[in-house]
Amino acid sequence: MFVKFRNLFAFLFILLIPAHAVSDQAEPYEQSKNAVLLVLGDSLSAAYGLQQSEGWISLLQKMWQDDNIPIEIVNAAVSGETTDGGLARFPRLLEQHSPTHVLIELGGNDGLQGHSTKKIKRNLLSLVNTAKESGATVYLQEMQIPSNYGKRYTQMFTKNYSDVAIDADIQKIPFFLEEIALDDSLMQNDGIHPNATAQPLIARFMDRHLRNLILNNK
Repeated sequence: MFVKFRNLFAFLFILLIPAHAVSDQAEPYEQSKNAVLLVLGDSLSAAYGLQQSEGWISLLQKMWQDDNIPIEIVNAAVSGETTDGGLARFPRLLEQHSPTHVLIELGGNDGLQGHSTKKIKRNLLSLVNTAKESGATVYLQEMQIPSNYGKRYTQMFTKNYSDVAIDADIQKIPFFLEEIALDDSLMQNDGIHPNATAQPLIARFMDRHLRNLILNNK
């Protein structure tokens, strides 16, 4: 089911604004050794319209700290970011932070701009390969765009994420706004970005999907 936004034009205008935000399983990380998760994303991860401390990344970091989970998060999400912009910034970020794990949360703005789905897939694969070459474990955040863009394009857009995950043999994380975006009480007045009430829900969602993957280095 594709996410429907109640104000498509506001979505196009606001999301494109460039504004900066910074057992039987595998052997787990030792408590003395922190994993470093770098999130390369857009406004959905950059706490758009909120204090940084209210965003899901800050809340997830606090949750892990409270639970003594040895994972440090680097928030490299920028509002309005595209896969092209991510590719340009990524090598410097990898060199600066030396992450052990990377979450790629990009592509939404490419879709809103009507970029070729082939180009989006190519860029996503380049991002994944660049992260792998640095030695990091990579996760791909699935993204969705409004159904107003037409069934064929929206399906091809979303399918990119499954295809990239399969081609690159990496873990895909489900779209974290699929249910939230349908609940007006969890969205900001623009009808686009999740509000402060939604952020803890996103943090818990991402905790469920990321904690064990990272601790088991998968």
